[in-house]
Amino acid sequence: MKPAVKEYTNDESLKNDVMVLKSKGVDKHDIYILSHDDERTNRVANNAEANTIGISELGLGSAVGNIFSKKGDELRTKLEEVGFSSAEAERYEEKLDEGKILLLVTDHERVTGWV
Repeated sequence: MKPAVKEYTNDESLKNDVMVLKSKGVDKHDIYILSHDDERTNRVANNAEANTIGISELGLGSAVGNIFSKKGDELRTKLEEVGFSSAEAERYEEKLDEGKILLLVTDHERVTGWV
């Protein structure tokens, strides 16, 4: 099942929503941050105490393949590996190109009505 996703332009708003999700019992391991800039992704994930999409989510083959990929290809691969279709991954990658940051949540029971 694909994650629930919400787009942000403001890192602080995303961090506040992560705190709300955690207060509802969503575990850190079910919360992922993704942006077009790896440094921003890591900074926001660290500040919000959330995860990034890494080798454990991608699998070794995709992770190694991403080393040689263009950024857009890498982001689409990450999105597809966590459950989005190619078309959805393309649409979200375009949002990332526009400077948005994505909050992805895999705990479907606790995020009902959140998005």
